[in-house]
Amino acid sequence: MQQTIPAWMLIPFALQLLCIAILPLTKLEHWWEKNTHKLLVSIILGLPVGIWLSLNGLGLKLEHQMVYDYIPFILLLAALFVTTGGICIRGDLHATPLTNTAILALGFVLASFMGTTGAAMLLIRLLIKTNSQRKYTTHTILFFIAAVANCGGLLSPLGDPPLFLLFQKGAPFEWFMGMWKEWATTGLMMLGTYYVLDTYWFMRRESAEVLAADRTSTEPIRVTGRINFLWLLLVILTTMFINPKYFPAMGRESAPYYVHLFREFVFFGIIVLSLVTTKKSIRQDNDFTWTPILEVACVFCGIFATMTPALMYLEQHPLPITESWQFVYSTGMLSAFLDNAPTAMVFHATASTLDPIAGQKIVAGVSEVYLRAICMGAVFFGSLTYIGNGPNFMIKSIAEQSGFRMPSFFVYMFKFSLVVCLPIYIIVQWLFL
Repeated sequence: MQQTIPAWMLIPFALQLLCIAILPLTKLEHWWEKNTHKLLVSIILGLPVGIWLSLNGLGLKLEHQMVYDYIPFILLLAALFVTTGGICIRGDLHATPLTNTAILALGFVLASFMGTTGAAMLLIRLLIKTNSQRKYTTHTILFFIAAVANCGGLLSPLGDPPLFLLFQKGAPFEWFMGMWKEWATTGLMMLGTYYVLDTYWFMRRESAEVLAADRTSTEPIRVTGRINFLWLLLVILTTMFINPKYFPAMGRESAPYYVHLFREFVFFGIIVLSLVTTKKSIRQDNDFTWTPILEVACVFCGIFATMTPALMYLEQHPLPITESWQFVYSTGMLSAFLDNAPTAMVFHATASTLDPIAGQKIVAGVSEVYLRAICMGAVFFGSLTYIGNGPNFMIKSIAEQSGFRMPSFFVYMFKFSLVVCLPIYIIVQWLFL
């Protein structure tokens, strides 16, 4: 009989998420900025969880979570981060509404195949340089956060961390492409809204002097570090084909760890190849540092450790959610204020306790409609706050360093995400779920 998980074992997980959500907004902001402090919090909260699980015969659960879920998760993000960080795009285009919308549309499409972080970091500096002569630019960065750093990542496990974790749970790589209608509808509505607003600012608010300066200061686009497109392709192919579907030995419980983690060894090799074949000057021009990926590694170390008893608790005490639309908004609202990756795992665990829906295909152990709802909520709603998804704050920081004015945490919500993004998500949910 499985050991009953007491409710108090959820406290470390809740504290870990609260630290991520609240500490950046308090006087401890500068203390929290250091990755060593993030790692310290992860160790302090994760250690008692590990001790309790080990003493109660559940140590293997934690080992599986850290070795076979956390390591693949971090190495995929690292591979995407390093390869895209070796591609430098420079240029200054004429910042018309059509040009800006085209950049956002390109990022929206790329996000599913190189990750929301990769697509955002690849294009944000081009977008900023292109709009550097314009006066009214804040809305452009906000739509970039929503479209590129969040919504565009719905179509593959590479797109967003929660999707990769669901891929790890058994959802086929190609299954995510089946959400193309939700993805395309969201993109068309969001990009269409942006085009209308930017046209208004461009035609009615920008001065003739500003527009003249923008027209005369264009520079052609230059792309360096193109070898990394090859390494990025290898990351995609590795994710698609090096898995238990094509290598059954990887899925056998008796297989040694190096067989289970064969894909991760390939990811590590790609990272090395990218570093070796890319000139240091290219990464310097791209402002590449290891800080963002180290931050993710330190924070998620604690999340994965403390999440283990929380997921087991939910399997024993399912949440009272039974409808697909409930999964969209429950997953979504928590993803907006907490981290969307563990949130998706929590609601996947909830869905796994429900009886299969008649006529519904089972994907990753749950009815397909539930999985679609969880994916939509986790990916889309991460744009509702700056802390909903990792790239959000990174984009805000880069824009502010470049002299762009960005709204505060709550102004972002009440003047943008809740009035622009949320209505779009409600319409998409109503149309498809």
